[in-house]
Amino acid sequence: MRFTYFVLLFVWICSSAFAQVMEEVDPPENIRTIVFKGPTDDQFPVVKLGEPMTLEFDDLLANEQDYYYKIIHCDYDWTPSQLLKSQYLSGTDNQRIIDYENSYTTLQPYSNYRLTIPNENVNLRVTGNYILEIYNSYGELQFSRRFVVFRDAVTVSGTVKRSRDFDYINTKQVVQFNINTAAFRVVNPKKEVKVAILQNHQWPTALYNIAPQFTIGTELVYKYDKETSFFGGNEFLNFDTKDLRSPTFAISRIEMRDVYHHYLFTNEYRYDQEYTYFPDINGDFAVRTLQGDDVSREAEYTQVHFSLPYTNQIGLDNVFVIGKFNNYALEEENKMIFNEETGKFETSLMIKQGFYNYKYVVQRADGSLEPHLVSGNFHFTENNYLILVYYRDFGEMYDSIIGIGSVNSRNISN
Repeated sequence: MRFTYFVLLFVWICSSAFAQVMEEVDPPENIRTIVFKGPTDDQFPVVKLGEPMTLEFDDLLANEQDYYYKIIHCDYDWTPSQLLKSQYLSGTDNQRIIDYENSYTTLQPYSNYRLTIPNENVNLRVTGNYILEIYNSYGELQFSRRFVVFRDAVTVSGTVKRSRDFDYINTKQVVQFNINTAAFRVVNPKKEVKVAILQNHQWPTALYNIAPQFTIGTELVYKYDKETSFFGGNEFLNFDTKDLRSPTFAISRIEMRDVYHHYLFTNEYRYDQEYTYFPDINGDFAVRTLQGDDVSREAEYTQVHFSLPYTNQIGLDNVFVIGKFNNYALEEENKMIFNEETGKFETSLMIKQGFYNYKYVVQRADGSLEPHLVSGNFHFTENNYLILVYYRDFGEMYDSIIGIGSVNSRNISN
């Protein structure tokens, strides 16, 4: 019995040490327009336990193939938690997505799939970080997306301030906040409570492992400067293809071939310009069309053409077009190619009709990223910040989420 205990302990320690961080997996070329949201319009599902969330995506193969979903519960650091599926799910996952329809009268045919959680087969039992994985009928992972489930046990209030570091006073924003635990007993906040701070719902730039600076009664106070700061960046660029035939302010011309081709005006470099407020949706997108009522099935896919002038500051390094529409991924498909005839970086992407935010990022030869080289970097920029509060009591097997907060830099102060 003693020997069995030590064997199990050894296996547990080894599995914990080598636990793999669950990153989001981006889809193959045939799967497009992944829309994953909760009750709000933000395509980033942060839902209260019991609230519904919806995943929607298109398959351009349009052959009605079968797709299946799995749900994985994760800890604060996005490694799989030690909970059994029966401990975090009611019912069973690994079910086929049965809600799908083919597109209607579109030049580019596609099958539109929709999944709602909870449903008659599965429900979530605990809060925390989750991964939703989508598989094809051969058991091959097609893509995955993160989502967050919380409960309101604590309240979070905060504000956004300019950096007090003179090197970054015009480029950085600092998130300062308090967590009120009056309604939730916390004995050792520096060990039991963890936070994650996200700018515009982007996980790659999230800040982790920030302990409370000090406590005042039941208030955990985070009034850091450097530790909770983000570069402000600039407002996203945008275009709107809801009308197939009429150019908007961002579209220079439209051509009709196998599908519609929308040519955007060549973008400018903004790093050396004054900041100008230009409303955006913080990198998000919204599918919409004037040519039909059912946007999920009647919106067209159009070829959208992007261009950016060549500059010696970029040289032969890589330039990518990114946004929520492609999950900010750096792939061959959205990498721009230098056109010697026009003297511009160019690329085109097959994108469903709608309103889209996008930006350009530069990847240097050594793999490092310069996300603000093209767009510029300003402390005035309007950004949204999400604060997630995690809790694990001594002896518990997983990290729960006991509250969230949201602050915006629109009213940034000194």
